[in-house]
Amino acid sequence: MEQPQALIDCHHHLWALDGSVHYPWLEDEILEDFFLGDYSAFRRPFLATDLKALVPAGYRLAGSVHCEAEAARAAPEVESDWLTAHSAAHGLPTALVGWAAFGTPDCEAQLERQMRSALFRGVRAKPRTVRHAQQCADLHGQPGTLQDPTWTRGLHLLAERELSWDLRVPAWHLEDAAEALEAVPGLDVILNHTGLPWDRSAAGLALWRRGMCRLAENPRVVVKLSELGSPMAAWDRAQNIEVLSEAIGIFDPSRCLFASNFPVTGLNASYGEWLCMVEEAIADAAPQARQAILHDNAARCYRLPVDGIGA
Repeated sequence: MEQPQALIDCHHHLWALDGSVHYPWLEDEILEDFFLGDYSAFRRPFLATDLKALVPAGYRLAGSVHCEAEAARAAPEVESDWLTAHSAAHGLPTALVGWAAFGTPDCEAQLERQMRSALFRGVRAKPRTVRHAQQCADLHGQPGTLQDPTWTRGLHLLAERELSWDLRVPAWHLEDAAEALEAVPGLDVILNHTGLPWDRSAAGLALWRRGMCRLAENPRVVVKLSELGSPMAAWDRAQNIEVLSEAIGIFDPSRCLFASNFPVTGLNASYGEWLCMVEEAIADAAPQARQAILHDNAARCYRLPVDGIGA
């Protein structure tokens, strides 16, 4: 009997919504500007058992990485502590990416508190961004941006602690990110959501492509093959597979990681459908790298203790 393919999902979210961790955007008022529109479908608990249940036959979930889920910002260690306890009870997540307040006096202490968890690998801290490429010039150099040395000091704090940065910006900020990272050569960076190519026009994809190539010049940047929903274009399965294939070609298969972004991606596709799309892109762009993209690269980049983890 053929053995199931080992899978590491290196970007998903979990939340109990039972008061243990407060998520304002899920429990209080709905965000009017959420990038995928109406998200009421996942304003409900989503736990490790729910994630495991989504993995289709033929695969074994060997590990996972939780990415911070916009919990209340005053004490980010609350989410990290809850995830650590959840992992002890359910075996997932295998690692976590937390959050810290870059550009503030609290950042260092927040990092240190989260480093008490053996699962903690780094943070996702988002710089200020704009919703359209045409607005970039107006934002350039403002506080909280990728040009703000007070904010980017957080990147140095990560590098000093051998923590990684999950980079999440729309495609028109990718070149700015590449420039900012030149000042932090020792930092490991994991680009989220295939570089967020929201603008699917020819010009928009050209801008995405240029930013991806610029980031790929940095050998310490890898990319998650994840979330291709867009506020500017309808879900297009065939085009999304083409984008995934191109991302693999730009970054090289050794620097590409499978990720689901569930339950968020569930607004557009089932877990099995998204996994199938990534599989099609792998078959097109790098069939020899299936094991690496679905498992090995994530284990290396997030330093996962995957041996012995059950389904």
